[in-house]
Amino acid sequence: MKRTTGQDRTQTRNWRPATRAIRGGTWRSEMGETSEALFLTSGYSYDDAATVAARFAGEDDGMTYSRLQNPTVAMLEERIALLEGADACRTQASGMAAMTAALLCQLSAGDHLVTARAAFGSCRWLGDHLLPRFGVEVSVVDAGNLAEWEAAIRPNTKVFFFETPANPTMDIADLAAIAQLAKAHGITTVVDNAFCSPALQRPMEFGIDVVAYSATKLMDGQGRVLAGAVCGSEAFIKDVLLPFQRNTGPNLSPFNAWVVLKGLETLDLRARKQSQNALALGNFIEGRVPRMLHPWLDSHPQQALAMKQMDACGPIFSFVLDGGRAQAHALLDALQLVDISNNIGDSRSLMCHPASSTHHNMGAEAREAMGIGEGMLRLNVGLEDIDDLIEDIDQALSKAGL
Repeated sequence: MKRTTGQDRTQTRNWRPATRAIRGGTWRSEMGETSEALFLTSGYSYDDAATVAARFAGEDDGMTYSRLQNPTVAMLEERIALLEGADACRTQASGMAAMTAALLCQLSAGDHLVTARAAFGSCRWLGDHLLPRFGVEVSVVDAGNLAEWEAAIRPNTKVFFFETPANPTMDIADLAAIAQLAKAHGITTVVDNAFCSPALQRPMEFGIDVVAYSATKLMDGQGRVLAGAVCGSEAFIKDVLLPFQRNTGPNLSPFNAWVVLKGLETLDLRARKQSQNALALGNFIEGRVPRMLHPWLDSHPQQALAMKQMDACGPIFSFVLDGGRAQAHALLDALQLVDISNNIGDSRSLMCHPASSTHHNMGAEAREAMGIGEGMLRLNVGLEDIDDLIEDIDQALSKAGL
């Protein structure tokens, strides 16, 4: 295989984001295909024994085994890195595989991790349960309070880990301030950017070291496959992440990589249109519910920071009802167009009750500490006609007594 004629790293990095999303990282076989080829192979053959030796010694860039390299996967990794503005990227089998790999590859017994209180349930599980089992100390802070980050630093603090906006509370963390603090103490910052994707927020522009993704979400964007990605410097990806990944094997399949490649072609269009719909729907809902959690509305206490860091509001927001789980479930059961589902980033509108789904396993006490009450609902706004969405939410609110 070879890169598209005339395409090199210098050229692709001069392209604008929309062009990178379509053509970045494209390799073509001798067939000259226009759409990326799907390479369903676990291994590779060689012309001679010397070639094998050179590849395994790292002296030849050719493929050796699909746990390490695959042409379809490599195209996706290069394209995501270009969109993120990162030196390099490695993909994983799922978003949680990406989060786990991004942390475990650099943490050892005796190290200290500082993580944000508000986070996806499985991300909190890593810090609350998994890492302490292996001797990693973990402190939990309010991501929006820089003083708490600073106070949590110890001599053995190695990583700051957080997401912004946070799932599902929509808390906004100050990327630049946290990155600056971490760098002053030699701490690596890892940010989960799944709610925005690089189409709407690029944490590295604010000094973040490592960005991790559930590419299942906006990057695929159509609810088809699981995928994850970790972006960072060339040194981090090759010297820190790759040894962990090649020996533990959380790899993305070529087919899933190909599907995500197709999703990236429309990522910017989808993310911006879904953001437009989410802003309109958020404005409609706000007057009907006791509390809105939407980073683009005036009612959000961190609206200015959100607008500084994000190019648009994204498709996801939450709101809180006074009637607890009973009223929240009543609203979900009344939906006719919007699906009850715990996925996000999908082109279809989806709603869930975090306390009984995505954050159920955390337990009531941990949910309360995160600000996830029984009356909270999280909404992923899709690409349907906004008037149809408003009509469906309107009737569901009415049936729930709102």
